[in-house]
Amino acid sequence: MSGFTELGIEGGLIEKLTALGITEPTAVQKQTIPQIMTGKNVIFQSATGSGKTFAFFLPLLQKIQAQENPTKAVQLVVVSPTFELASQLKQAAASVTDLKCGLFIGGVPLKRQIDALKEKPSIVIGTVSRLLELCRLKKLKIDKAAAVVLDEADRLVSKEIADETSEFIGLFGAQTQIVACSATITKKTQNFLENSKASKDQDVGATLGFETILLPLEDVLREKIEHWAFFAERRDKIDFVRSFLRAFEPKKALVFTSRADQVENICQKLKFKKIDCAALTTKIKNQERQSILAHFKNGKCPVLITSDLSSRGLDIPDIDCVIQCDLPPDEDFFVHRAGRTARAGKNGVNVVVGDEWELRKLAALEKKLKIVVHPKMLFKGKVCAPAQAERD
Repeated sequence: MSGFTELGIEGGLIEKLTALGITEPTAVQKQTIPQIMTGKNVIFQSATGSGKTFAFFLPLLQKIQAQENPTKAVQLVVVSPTFELASQLKQAAASVTDLKCGLFIGGVPLKRQIDALKEKPSIVIGTVSRLLELCRLKKLKIDKAAAVVLDEADRLVSKEIADETSEFIGLFGAQTQIVACSATITKKTQNFLENSKASKDQDVGATLGFETILLPLEDVLREKIEHWAFFAERRDKIDFVRSFLRAFEPKKALVFTSRADQVENICQKLKFKKIDCAALTTKIKNQERQSILAHFKNGKCPVLITSDLSSRGLDIPDIDCVIQCDLPPDEDFFVHRAGRTARAGKNGVNVVVGDEWELRKLAALEKKLKIVVHPKMLFKGKVCAPAQAERD
């Protein structure tokens, strides 16, 4: 018997999970699925790679598929902050249900997506900007939806898109269940959601009630990821990354920079040094983005350079190491960057390349996150500890 059966997951979903080789729920799924099944509004936090996606999909799909008189209206809406995560969410949904599912993201002709809505999808997945645009055009009606999921909720309530997220939540009906999740749920995110003026709460000043589930953040960050720190002046960082890639020889490496305008520059300089790599930026069209990600996932392109745009929600298997070319201004970005490796129970390496000021800041972050950062250096084409280099 599948461990999911005890959580209330039955029938076709169990068969689909078994076909995927999934028979036992993860820790977050054990805690979250029963709460979502009751119809409560739920906010939950769980480490990257811990199974958050199925933690919300399984109970919500179970409830929708169990309806005796299914409606043709949209039943489930899943909102993502990025194109890539939205696409992955659609793939995850398609792997466990035969319900019609539509993907609605920017970079795709609006007319094509309006036509897709005419096919009456039960599940709608997309970026908040495009979904809101379709609602404003009265092409997408979500007021009768059974549930809405805010994936990577902390990113959805960031100042850049908080207004859109708030307006979008307000379009749902009184019966709509709200589920929000992320690897880091801050007090700001909780307050934002609890004070959202969704139509289910008409009283001025009223707040929405949420069941909050916070699983420990540090398990993967401390136990599965080895953290390395290398010193490099700003002007020398790209050359260092090239040398590190030659020494470490990762099968898959994800390189981050806080400056979006530097992504292409880093990529071009690495290519000039004969490093096989690709750049993921906001300027390229969606079809090309998907092609780049596909090549990285299947190992045809071993190195991907990007900004923090793609540090959220990318579920790419078997990334050996993450290389942070700078220390991000927000510790949540540090956690999300590092969490792109060591997924699905595997180990990984998180490399921080910093100047003197950044390494001092990293030392403070090391204490706050309760991780251990190992100083490293490159010596004779190999990665080693400074003490080892002195002996050699």
